[in-house]
Amino acid sequence: MDLFAQERDRLLRTTTRFLGISATVVSLVALSYPGVTDLRRQAAIVFFSLVMIAFFIMIGRSGKMLWVVLGMAAGLIAGGIALVPGGIDGPLATAVIPLVGGAIASFALLLSSSTKRVLLAAAAAVVVVAEVVIGTQSIFSVQVAAVLLGWVLCFVAGFWIGNSVPRAARRIYSIGNAHRAERQASETEAQRRQGARLLHDTVLATLTLLAHSGFGVTPDALRAQAAEDARLLRHLRLGSTPQPQASGDYNLDTVEESPLGQTLESVKQRFGRMGLEVSWHGTGQVLLPTNVLDAFLLALAECLENVRRHAGVVEAHVTIIHDDKMVRAMVTDAGVGFELEGVSEERLGFKESVVNRLREVGGSARLFSAPGAGTTVVLEAPR
Repeated sequence: MDLFAQERDRLLRTTTRFLGISATVVSLVALSYPGVTDLRRQAAIVFFSLVMIAFFIMIGRSGKMLWVVLGMAAGLIAGGIALVPGGIDGPLATAVIPLVGGAIASFALLLSSSTKRVLLAAAAAVVVVAEVVIGTQSIFSVQVAAVLLGWVLCFVAGFWIGNSVPRAARRIYSIGNAHRAERQASETEAQRRQGARLLHDTVLATLTLLAHSGFGVTPDALRAQAAEDARLLRHLRLGSTPQPQASGDYNLDTVEESPLGQTLESVKQRFGRMGLEVSWHGTGQVLLPTNVLDAFLLALAECLENVRRHAGVVEAHVTIIHDDKMVRAMVTDAGVGFELEGVSEERLGFKESVVNRLREVGGSARLFSAPGAGTTVVLEAPR
């Protein structure tokens, strides 16, 4: 059962409970007036009415058809005790109308969703009308009309709620989806504009200077600007979003060592946006030299990119461990896997982006895979 149907059923149960209990209480208050009926009949009506109230409470909690059937049965017995003996006077007939035309009729709110339930509601309505006709000894009486009106209104209300609530909920859901899509498009456009401004202020400015042989800029200043651009591109590659402080200044100060944990989260968020859920295990609380951190994270990102593109799964696991000399990352997935011998030597993506990158900083990479058994890559880098 979908969420819309659950909400519809919850609303119908709540309405049935509120209307049924309210109508029953009104009828019991009317029956309590002196002279309306004798004490013995009044006690029997009160008993079965309280039983029906108990079933109304159960319906509000679970909505099982058993409680509906038992509740209607208790109400019909209470109405029969009040009406079937026949020859009742006006006050008693009027006092019982909220019970048989409101409380019992409220069950019709739950009986409009299928043919069997409609037939059950119709049978109960026929019994109630028969009780009122016998009690008032008239087919065309105000009491009969009031009871029929109560049943018709409850059934129509149940049918309307049952069909309108899911339709309205789906429309609201579609409006929400449209709003989310529009917001995402706006955010994407804003990111695109920010990226264009960022590149214009930094990398493109440096390339323009290079195209003009650095006219008007000293070689040292040009080298420093290129180094800043390289650090900016590194942050972007790892998924960060540098915030501009001023035109051409993006607050990317260099440090001798960088904490691994602060950049792992940005890698996770980057791949999460692309549809790959990355589960981290172990700890990233380890300091690495900047050049080692760059190589380690870029190699790790390349492994996750291979999972996203080739493994056929939407989840990867990364386990980080370290000792006094080395930091290790194990990237695993439960994807399709492959034969290691079948990989062409001409495919240099893993060799260059992972193996050689780590080898340049004194690290290493090992690959394990088999068809249908997923893939595991172990990365090592020195501390």
